[in-house]
Amino acid sequence: MPKPYVLALDQGTTGSTALVLDSRGQVRGRGYAELPQHFPKPGWVEHDAHEIWRSVLAAARRALAAARVKGSAIAAIGVTNQRETTLLWDRRTGEPLGHAIVWQDRRTAERCAELRRRGKERGIRRMTGLMCDPYFSATKLEWLLSTAAVRAPWPRVAGSRSAPSTAGWCGSSRAARCTRPIPPMPPAPCCTDCARDAGSRRY
Repeated sequence: MPKPYVLALDQGTTGSTALVLDSRGQVRGRGYAELPQHFPKPGWVEHDAHEIWRSVLAAARRALAAARVKGSAIAAIGVTNQRETTLLWDRRTGEPLGHAIVWQDRRTAERCAELRRRGKERGIRRMTGLMCDPYFSATKLEWLLSTAAVRAPWPRVAGSRSAPSTAGWCGSSRAARCTRPIPPMPPAPCCTDCARDAGSRRY
């Protein structure tokens, strides 16, 4: 018997929303769960990846309960998420290697300013269509790889076990119960220099 429902997940900056839709596209149930934000320093915004997952799970359960639908009746899951919120995770375990840096975070503003001073922005725009700005993921990834914020042994961080992703991939892999997920297509880097540095530096 065909599964008649779709679960839609919107993982946002301050919370997660879930909708259960039937085969006619009608909303049968809705759920919401708040997501805490962490502000370790002025201009810094972080999320705990475990809290992201728990908020998604809570929202989904509430939507299913409101719709009076079992999880086994869900044919597909659609996910939209915070886009440029960036984290590292362990390919073997699926566990995050520290907090995620949220898209609002400005900690790499000086790094982007340095790249602009070096005349890199025109090349960045030509290659990616993006501005050199802390909003985008490449300087976030560079920061994660180059600091003690990732509290893990270096082989897990620098070697093949670590993988970068946006927040949506982390949640999707957990939802699929995938402990060794296929690496996602990497987010578009804001600059080739910091993307290269993030992949090749030894700190």
